[in-house]
Amino acid sequence: MLDRYTIKVIRWPLTTFSALPDKLGITANQVTLAGFVIGLFALPALALEAYNWALGLIILNRLFDGLDGAVARRQGITDCGGFLDITLDFLFYSMVPFGFVLANPDANAVAGAFLIFSFIGTGSSFLSFAIMAGKRNIESPVYKQKSLYYIGGLTEGTETIACFVLFCLFPAHFAPIAWVFGTLCWITTTTRIWAGYQTLKEA
Repeated sequence: MLDRYTIKVIRWPLTTFSALPDKLGITANQVTLAGFVIGLFALPALALEAYNWALGLIILNRLFDGLDGAVARRQGITDCGGFLDITLDFLFYSMVPFGFVLANPDANAVAGAFLIFSFIGTGSSFLSFAIMAGKRNIESPVYKQKSLYYIGGLTEGTETIACFVLFCLFPAHFAPIAWVFGTLCWITTTTRIWAGYQTLKEA
């Protein structure tokens, strides 16, 4: 829902800052890996209930995730770079609720498991359609600069980041937030399956 609007806001600063790593000879894939490593430190921070630190690391990870795409557009988008970016994104997304489960398993385990289960739905429906869209040369009408077709939904990148921010700001309310967001993920998954099936059937 919101990615198409936020991308207009962040495109200019990311494009501007991407000149520095490009000038230093830093590749987009190196930016991707650096951001993922930074994000990994959010797991022990969450487990130790250092939520302010975790929030900072999550935000840094997402900034690097945007920066790697801007660097890639300067240096040339590659299939291997797109594969690396998407794979590490989904690992990171699943890691965050797992960190809250480690912090308080009694209160968060079931809700955290439901959210990770929900991420499987959004991730698999997104990736499976992207594979078929690439096979049939169906171009994304919105995100033409992406290496994979981005099929829409209620819970895209911007919404997921907002959810993670809420988790860190209100950790005592992790469970209800996770239940609500997980439910929205399943609405996304259901509509993606229907829309993807119809699109491929007509193609």
